Amino acid sequence: MANPADQPVATLTRQMVADLAPFPGRLAITWRIALLASLVATAAMFYELPDAAVSCYLVVFLTKPDSTESCVVGTAVIILITVVIALLIPLSQWTADSPPLRFLTISAISFALLYVGAASRLGEVSGVLALIVAVVLTLQFKAPGGDIISTALRYAWEMVAMPMALMIGFSLVLGRSTVALLRDTVLQRLAATRDALALSGPSRLERLRDLLREGNDRAAKRAKFTRSFHLVPSSAARQIETDVWASYRLMLAASALPTDALTGDERAALARDIQDVIDALEAGRAPSARDRAASATSSEAALIRDALADLASAKGKEITPAPKQPFFLPDAFSNPDYPRFALKATAAAMLCYVIYSSLNWQGIHTAMITCYVASLGTTGETIHKLTLRIAGCLIGALMGWGSILFLIPHMDSIGHLALLVFAGSFVAAWVTSGNERISYAGIQIALAFFLSILHGFGPSLDLEIARDRIIGILVGNVVVFLMSTLVFPVPLERRLRRDLSKALAGLAALATSSADRRKDPVAQVAAVEQSLGHVRDGFFLMAMEPRRLRPSDETLRSLRQISADAEALNRAIYASGVSLPAALAPRLSVLPAAILRRAAPAGELHAQQPAPLRQTTRNTQADDFETRIQRIEMLARA
Repeated sequence: MANPADQPVATLTRQMVADLAPFPGRLAITWRIALLASLVATAAMFYELPDAAVSCYLVVFLTKPDSTESCVVGTAVIILITVVIALLIPLSQWTADSPPLRFLTISAISFALLYVGAASRLGEVSGVLALIVAVVLTLQFKAPGGDIISTALRYAWEMVAMPMALMIGFSLVLGRSTVALLRDTVLQRLAATRDALALSGPSRLERLRDLLREGNDRAAKRAKFTRSFHLVPSSAARQIETDVWASYRLMLAASALPTDALTGDERAALARDIQDVIDALEAGRAPSARDRAASATSSEAALIRDALADLASAKGKEITPAPKQPFFLPDAFSNPDYPRFALKATAAAMLCYVIYSSLNWQGIHTAMITCYVASLGTTGETIHKLTLRIAGCLIGALMGWGSILFLIPHMDSIGHLALLVFAGSFVAAWVTSGNERISYAGIQIALAFFLSILHGFGPSLDLEIARDRIIGILVGNVVVFLMSTLVFPVPLERRLRRDLSKALAGLAALATSSADRRKDPVAQVAAVEQSLGHVRDGFFLMAMEPRRLRPSDETLRSLRQISADAEALNRAIYASGVSLPAALAPRLSVLPAAILRRAAPAGELHAQQPAPLRQTTRNTQADDFETRIQRIEMLARA
């Protein structure tokens, strides 16, 4: 059977078609982003604010499906840009008359911010901060004579604060309700569980497992919003949080059922009970007591009925939170990949800065912007993002140039231009609202389209500006590609191993729970599922990595098998209603380090000989545990 990594074009094409398909909520977020972008463009033109293209781009990039989160993000960005501008006032004065000093200042701040972002939970926000600093310090070239510094700083603040203020107001008036989004999430989970029980065939669990791999962080954060911002009464907020966790527990219970655990009649009965709960929630009422407390015909069915008993009940089971992660990653100051990433991204951006400054070609300044938004930690991730950005850039450029040639000549008002922005933003937002496999293409479509048609303060027929900006984007992407593949290339295998190590560490912690408390740490189980979901995404990106950096086929098969075994163990341990062997947790605890080191001393992996698992558990479960753990131990040493 052919390796998907050896057929990247066919694999990616099939996946792209699937990722562009409609799903619940996609149209809702798409038209909202498009309308908001047109409002931002109108405001920028009417009040003659600079860089309307960047303002519209920020809206597409930062608007969230959840109105509450959009308000939080908008407020945070306004505060952030205000603080950054205040801090940059002395820096701008210090570097105003010295291009070399400006170069060194941008480089130092960029490196520091990108390093912190790579080595901490700050993530891609650091790239946005570095971009703001670079744009502000280089805007001095564009400001008119006289009061150069104050004008450049005001331009930068208006460019960011105006779209964020409109995003907050728009979200309050026309944004999607957080409560409605949570309701849809719970209903989707219930429907996926019902289908997994009612249908037959190997594909019946695919949707359920995809939802499990997403984890519960996003839904849990939205549930906290309802309580923190008092979106609903306190009792309703508690019920919503209970429903969110109960629906995830329901999916876990259904996914852990062995194929032959229930008869067809038992599965049909459970599916009907879940459908009754769906009907009740869609009608706006709590499920009846019968729905939540129906008798269980087997221990496996009891897991599902236990989750149904908590669903829509204000008094649910106590949820043990996952251990809080520190701001900095455990290897923040020991892993050389983090400073290397910061060095490569900074070098790419500053190389572009030198290119357009030395050529006195300010029109391609978008090359530097692209470097900050296109760089990622591993070579495979960067190339994947690069491919999406180049494709999105070309699509956005064709849309923009086609508009300039055929549509804008017939426009004579800002209103006409706003309609054009809405149409182009709709296309970009449809792609952006998808998953991470394609969302970057939508962001690039928006940026290229806006940069092509939004220059000046009204409809413009200037193709030269559009051409230069698109050339800048392509130059930036090429520089990022060369830096990623030639300077300290980071194989995607490293990220896969880190995610697998994190998942196995979570499994070891879960195995220490007593039988009567094992259903409580749902957050920990969800964190393991999410880590394994990242591993699965990494396998998809493997097709983008150069062959010289890819692991061998044997290593790739081993990593896939470890991921599959870890996923099965996570659900089996969660669903196990009996005490686990005392040796299970110690055996699991040495595997994370073994995965990271590629090999571990045999004595360390087997320092404690495990007792026969069948002495404390059912034979079938004991054999399954032993088989999977032994296989992971063997593959971790390979």
